[in-house]
Amino acid sequence: MQYRFPALLAATGAAILSFSSPADAALVVNPNGSITVSGAAGGSTTINLDGFGGDPAAIIPGLTSTLKITFNGFSGNTALFSYEVSNTSSAPITASRVSIFGFNTNPDISGGSATGTFASVNAGSGNVPNFGNVEVCFGGSNCAGGGGGGVNLGATGTGTFTLNFGSALTTLTLSDFYVRYQSIAGAGNTTSAIGRQTPPVPEPGTWAMMLVGFGAVGFAMRRGRKIRAQFKGGLPQLA
Repeated sequence: MQYRFPALLAATGAAILSFSSPADAALVVNPNGSITVSGAAGGSTTINLDGFGGDPAAIIPGLTSTLKITFNGFSGNTALFSYEVSNTSSAPITASRVSIFGFNTNPDISGGSATGTFASVNAGSGNVPNFGNVEVCFGGSNCAGGGGGGVNLGATGTGTFTLNFGSALTTLTLSDFYVRYQSIAGAGNTTSAIGRQTPPVPEPGTWAMMLVGFGAVGFAMRRGRKIRAQFKGGLPQLA
């Protein structure tokens, strides 16, 4: 009799991975936090963002926001999305406004459009101070913010955006998400700041399924040790 212990571990590990990233999902969150969309419309994810001033290492306590992106499908050389930007800042922050959000794309875009709270689009011109280059931003001019638009503390802004490309595509990756904060109060002399994507946290349901998978691996390991101990020195001879 053969005991396929390694095969069982491999199968269990594959099952755990399948819980966190379904192979047939239209929107997949990659381990590095980027988002890949492909195929038909479907799927959404919420991105958490922090806030910092002139030094990216100097996080401003309480300055936070979220960006929810929903994939609405491809139409020729255009990718369609919906967005929700929430200003989740809390004490000691007493006021703030998310005036811009943006990200990089792969492949590069040729243009875009947007509706709703962030209806202004800047493509290919996003050199953000203290952050770097971004392919596209929504709201304000040249990804620098300005004006009085955006999402105030405790509020949520919604709308849609489209990304245009030089040719039809079936796969697209978005990465390096960021927001810009203005009208900040409660952070000393800092009145404007940048926010970057923070590491993704698994959903509660994903944690539960991962724990079940790890439990199965532990059980298999204990079972394997017991079997090896039972038949140490060879299998019993049959009459």
